[in-house]
Amino acid sequence: MSAATKPRVNAASTAARGWVVAHRYLILRRLSQTVFLGLFLIGPWFGIWWVKGNLAGSMTLEVLPLTDPLVLIQSLLAGHWPALTALIGALIVGLGYALIGGRVYCAWVCPINPVTDAAHWLHQRLGLAKGWQPKRGTRLWVLGMVLGVSAATGTIAWELVNPISMLHRGLIFGIGFAWAWVLAVFAFDVLVSRRGWCGHLCPVGAFCGLLGSASLLRVSAAGRAACDDCMECFAVCPEPHVIGPALRGSGSAPALILSPDCTNCGRCIDVCAPDVFRFTHRFNRRTGETSAPQSPAHTRSGASRAA
Repeated sequence: MSAATKPRVNAASTAARGWVVAHRYLILRRLSQTVFLGLFLIGPWFGIWWVKGNLAGSMTLEVLPLTDPLVLIQSLLAGHWPALTALIGALIVGLGYALIGGRVYCAWVCPINPVTDAAHWLHQRLGLAKGWQPKRGTRLWVLGMVLGVSAATGTIAWELVNPISMLHRGLIFGIGFAWAWVLAVFAFDVLVSRRGWCGHLCPVGAFCGLLGSASLLRVSAAGRAACDDCMECFAVCPEPHVIGPALRGSGSAPALILSPDCTNCGRCIDVCAPDVFRFTHRFNRRTGETSAPQSPAHTRSGASRAA
């Protein structure tokens, strides 16, 4: 079936619940990303300095310091002892992501997320093959390399090429190499590897996943007995491999998505017309009940269809 004749993803949920409800978490995520980015831009653009700095390190209202823990670790490895405010800021951010889920940053804060989401949309519209798919552990190797380079060179190495920082600088200072790097990420996801940057390479996402591996906020497939096998949750999930264990489990298998790769983006909740998924906490051990457990072959075929 060609891309032009495939049923539109989220059509059933939209018809059953209305467009706003069927896109509510996508809308909230875009608002969240816009607000976070806007807080950093209204200073240099309009002289309203509620927040000074960027996502690597900032001071809000001259009171609240926030520091990217990955930047702090690179600084320490590079031999630079940070200021007390940077240490406090990293502790605040680290505890926050450890509690709510590190990869919440990827879905709800990171300004590169709309870029890679747009690349994924275009990739699907063009009907392109999945392309090169590095192993998911590749981003952990990239993270290790970033830390090693920082230690070897005495620099905060990742900030020299971080597309998040590049985008921020591009929005402030205008067209330049920063935009070229952001466009390269977009082109990579469109032409080389479907969801390749965030899903396989980004060391920030890898670090956030490690930081939030035991976080409280989780998505549950507690309504999995109602699943109609439409596979739309797999189609929209940026990390579709996290869904299977919760959705296809049976008996005493927990309905929670426990993988640290989950970004808590809420898209599976949006697109599911039978209302299988919902946000909950990791101590909600409700298992859900499946009327007929799916065979491994069926699960694999559904996941590959979505991928």
